[in-house]
Amino acid sequence: MPILQRLLPRLRDRETKYKAAIAVTQCAMSLHQVADSLEDLGRLNRDFPNDPQVLYITTHFCAEMAQSASMELAHKDPTSYQAQELDAEAYESHGKFTDALAEYRRILKQYPKLPEVHYRIGRIILEMPSTPTTAQDAINEFEEELKIDPSNAAAEFMIGDLDRQLQQWDGAIQHFKRAAQLDVSFLEADLGLGMALNAEGRYAEAVAPLERYVKGVPNDPAGHYQLAMSYERTGHRAEAERELARQRELNAKVNGTTQAVPDTGKPQDQPQ
Repeated sequence: MPILQRLLPRLRDRETKYKAAIAVTQCAMSLHQVADSLEDLGRLNRDFPNDPQVLYITTHFCAEMAQSASMELAHKDPTSYQAQELDAEAYESHGKFTDALAEYRRILKQYPKLPEVHYRIGRIILEMPSTPTTAQDAINEFEEELKIDPSNAAAEFMIGDLDRQLQQWDGAIQHFKRAAQLDVSFLEADLGLGMALNAEGRYAEAVAPLERYVKGVPNDPAGHYQLAMSYERTGHRAEAERELARQRELNAKVNGTTQAVPDTGKPQDQPQ
């Protein structure tokens, strides 16, 4: 490693530099030098982006590092909330939602103000349709999350999405709007806001968030369809036709159809 580390910055031939960079990274990984490995991986991904071998090494090291860190955490501090959260997340990832809920609720008894836990419980409730819990139970959890962390855009979005499904448009609009304000990169909130505004007949207000959405997610037919509706209802016929044409084109690529309403899993039939 000392030889490689000393020579690597002076190498000019790209192929030699590539081999040396991989070698020094593998050395650091074999020695379990986490800090050096992360630095070397960062250099590899910066200098050789999208290279299959680099991506392969990155995938394996990150997986090994995650497993090693979780085992060390469980060994050194098994009663910490971080260790308990890892257990809950493991249950969740394996579909053991009842066990995950129980673990998250145990965490809340010890740490009632811990961020993200109520949010995770709310998401699990929505994954368990066979239980007697309801959408309102999930909303209650998301609201509790916002009491702890008012900046949680995801919790705001989830309440907005549940309000949308219940056709409670005013609530949906407010929560989608808040989520978009909290996280300007949260483009799904812009789509939800545009859909809710369209459903309420507030087409002019829907244009701006929907334009942001289609600009950021240009290959989603739902965004183009919703924007076409807003344009049509505000007198922008040419723009509406353009968006519908783009929506049909995207649908054709996905499933060979030119249907006017995309089958995206998002409700498109809005009240007139």
